[in-house]
Amino acid sequence: MKQSRRAVELVVISDSHLGSIGSRAKELYVYLKNISPEKIVLNGDIIDIWQFKKRYWDKYHTKVIKELLTFASNGVNVYYIAGNHDEAFRRFLDFKFEGFTISNKLILNLDGKKAWFFHGDVFDITMQYSRWITRLGGYSYDILIYVNSITNRLLKFFGREKRSFSKIIKNKVKAAVSYINKFEDTVSQIAIYNQFDYVICGHIHQPCHKKVVTKKGSVEYLNSGDWIENLTALEYHKKKWTLFQFDSKSFGKETSTEIIYKNPDQLFADLVKEINVKLIQ
Repeated sequence: MKQSRRAVELVVISDSHLGSIGSRAKELYVYLKNISPEKIVLNGDIIDIWQFKKRYWDKYHTKVIKELLTFASNGVNVYYIAGNHDEAFRRFLDFKFEGFTISNKLILNLDGKKAWFFHGDVFDITMQYSRWITRLGGYSYDILIYVNSITNRLLKFFGREKRSFSKIIKNKVKAAVSYINKFEDTVSQIAIYNQFDYVICGHIHQPCHKKVVTKKGSVEYLNSGDWIENLTALEYHKKKWTLFQFDSKSFGKETSTEIIYKNPDQLFADLVKEINVKLIQ
C-alpha cells in the first residue's frame, strides 16, 4: 500500500550542496517524497556551484530537482534564497515563475508573526573580505568529508559506531564554537532590532531552534542545518516549529546510502528536458 504524504505548512531546507562529494541527495529525495508542503524555502547552498563535479551528480540529484519542480507546478510556493556556494543565482534575483522565486532574503507572515529568512553568509567576515580563504575552507571541508566517509566504512566493517569529524571539530575547537555563537548572537540581535518574531538561517551547518533574549527583546532563532551530515530540515505546522532530523530506519530500504554514478551526461540531459517541459506548460 502506498504511504500517504505527511502534511506540513512550511518546510525550510538549506545546505544540501548538490553536486559536491558530501551531498546526501538520496536521503533528501526520500524526505521530499514523504511530505506534502504548502510552502518550501530553499535557504541557500542548495546546488554547490563552487565545488560542483558532474561525477557526483547521481540520479537522486536529478530526482531532487524534479521533485521541487513538481511541487512548484502543483501550486506549492517554492522560494529559492541564494547562498554563497550558489551565489551565481543572485544574477536572477526577483525571478518569478509559477510560484518559484529567487531572492536574497524573504519575509513571511506566519500566523500573525514575522519570519525573516536568509542564508547567513552576509555575516561571514571571511566571505566578505577574503573570498579565497572561504573557498579554501570549502575544499578543505570536502576533503574532510571524503576522509570521514572512508573512516566510517571501516568503522562499520568492524561493528563500530560512525563518527563525524566535522561535528567533533565544531563542538570541541574553541574557535569554531566561538564563531557559531557569534553568528547566532549577531543574527538574533539584528532580528530583535527589526522586530522579527523568527529569524531562520542556514550557512553554518548547525541545526538549532532556541529563544534568544536580550535587554531589547526576544526572538526565536532557527537554523535548518544541512544535508551532508546532519540531514535536517525545519518544519512549521499548526503554529509550531519542529527541527526534523532524517532517520533512514523510518523510511525503509529506499534510504540505503549507496551512491549510484549513472552516466552524468544522460542525467543532465534528462533534467534539462524536464525543465524545458515545465517552462512550456
